[in-house]
Amino acid sequence: MRAEVITIGDELLSGSAKFLDTNSVYIAQALHRVGVDVLYRTTVGDHEGRIVEVLRIAAARVNLIVTTGGLGPTVDDRTRQAVAAATGRALVFHQALLDQIAARFKRFGVRMSENNRQQAYLPEGAIPIENPVGTAPCFIVEDGDNVIVSLPGVPSEMTYLMTHTVMPYLIDRFALSGVIKTRILRTAGMGESQLDALIGDLMKLDNPIVGVAAHPGQTDIRVTATAASEAEADALIASVEQTIRERVARYIFGVEDDTLEDVLIDGLRRRGLAVATVEAGTGRALAALLGSLNGVSAVVCAADAYDSTPALCAILERGGAPDDLEALARHAADWVRRGHGAAIGLAVVSTPDDAEDAPGGVGGTAIAAVADWGVRVRRYGFGGHQGNAPDWVPTHALAMAWHLLMDKDAAP
Repeated sequence: MRAEVITIGDELLSGSAKFLDTNSVYIAQALHRVGVDVLYRTTVGDHEGRIVEVLRIAAARVNLIVTTGGLGPTVDDRTRQAVAAATGRALVFHQALLDQIAARFKRFGVRMSENNRQQAYLPEGAIPIENPVGTAPCFIVEDGDNVIVSLPGVPSEMTYLMTHTVMPYLIDRFALSGVIKTRILRTAGMGESQLDALIGDLMKLDNPIVGVAAHPGQTDIRVTATAASEAEADALIASVEQTIRERVARYIFGVEDDTLEDVLIDGLRRRGLAVATVEAGTGRALAALLGSLNGVSAVVCAADAYDSTPALCAILERGGAPDDLEALARHAADWVRRGHGAAIGLAVVSTPDDAEDAPGGVGGTAIAAVADWGVRVRRYGFGGHQGNAPDWVPTHALAMAWHLLMDKDAAP
């Protein structure tokens, strides 16, 4: 069974962090648990014509449409009108719904406004969904082979109705008994294109489906299986995961909600080791991340930061040409680990693109991790701009330290 989630509201298109669309995530997760494949997520503003348009597009490509938002009493709440228009139905008044709304306002000790009356209108033939946790009645429209479920935009109301009404209805209506399950493998130190070269053949599988999602400094591998039961889904995923691990095991640092920083800190703690860091020209990106972690003081001896590479060079009493960033990073990593008695020294040195000493006007960033058992160093030709540093520098640096820690375990 295929589904599309449509979230409705101008505020969702404003770009404001105050109005993040969490509804579609919750709905997609709930549907996946019963084997419904969510193929599309659409957001549309409070405009009846545009809502009708996206509803018609959805109806042509999926069996189930779940909408949230636009069921309130104000002029811009147009979902019920749009669903009626998209399915060729009239709006029909339901006195029982109006009585429920009035009774709810009475319990609240608030006078019901006349505009609440429009909430008692539903598309002809719709199945009403009583809303005991809010004032907006909801509904289900069965239109041929398609089903449209319209829920409130208020997250607490939506989740309650999904759990107590919508999911039982869908399970019964479509005899749902399957499950869609996803396993996430988290990698660091390998880009999306490199992963594609190693597991590209697995990405052509129909079930499980294998895909990658790139983030600054790391890439996730998602394995999604569809099966009749959770046990069968787990078996499908396990088989493919084994193959993936055989090919890229040394780059997989965790699964699901694991973070690189937590895995590194835990690995250092378990081995009784510590790390010291120094950075220059990065806007203190690495120090800021480390400072936000719990229990980090036990394994991080120092997190020094300097405004620029020349400032760091002055402390090191070493000339550092911008085109020799790798040597400078390696020296700084060794200097900081020895100075603080740490097992690993981690250094990031960056020359922004607009710096006067950037060779040929092109900046760069070098990261080095140094320990008694090995050295890792690399220069990156992107991200010399300080404004980008917080996005990628910490992850790349921690990934290098983690790989160096893995080198210790692999050493004979």
